Formats: sequence, structure tokens, C-alpha cells
Amino acid sequence: MLRWVALILLLMLIGLQLELWSNHGGMAEVTNLRAAVKKQQDENDKLTQRNQALAADVSDLKHGEQAVEARARGELGLIKPGETFYQVVPKPAASTAAPAAAGTSSN
Repeated sequence: MLRWVALILLLMLIGLQLELWSNHGGMAEVTNLRAAVKKQQDENDKLTQRNQALAADVSDLKHGEQAVEARARGELGLIKPGETFYQVVPKPAASTAAPAAAGTSSN
């Protein structure tokens, strides 16, 4: 009788292990869900940092004249009265200067 009980318990254990590892809701699905949750948490963290940076920009623009002036200078080209505007133009590269020089000389 004890052998039958042990055999039935062993078969039940094997059946439960198969259920745990292979069927819907098993360990494979749990692993996939954990990976999806981790990916979503990482994305949420990035978006939270972006939101904090945007909130800081909004606060600076609302409460600081310097931030508004800096943005106007960079994006709109603001020049105050009494200031002198200088535009720095890089020298042309040697490869582009040679054909231009050859084209301007005439005999």
C-alpha cells in the first residue's frame, strides 16, 4: 500500500513539474513577462528624466530672464543695442580651393 501512495505522489509531482515548465502560465511565460516589465521600467525611467529636464526648462523660462535671452540669442539671433555681431566663417578646405583657383586664372 505504501508503494502505491509513493508512486501516485511521484506521478503527481512529475505532472505538476510538466505543468509548471511547459504549459500556459509556466516559467517561460514568467521569464518573458519579467523581461517585458524590465524593458518598460527602463523606458519609463528615460521618459521621467526627459520630463524632469523639460520641467526645468519651463521653470527657467518662466522665472529667469537669462534663459529667455539665451534661447532668443541662439534660436532667433537676438542682438542687443550697442552690441556688435561677428560671424565667423571657416576657411574653405584645400580640396575645394584648388578647383576655384584654377577656374579663375585665364591666359
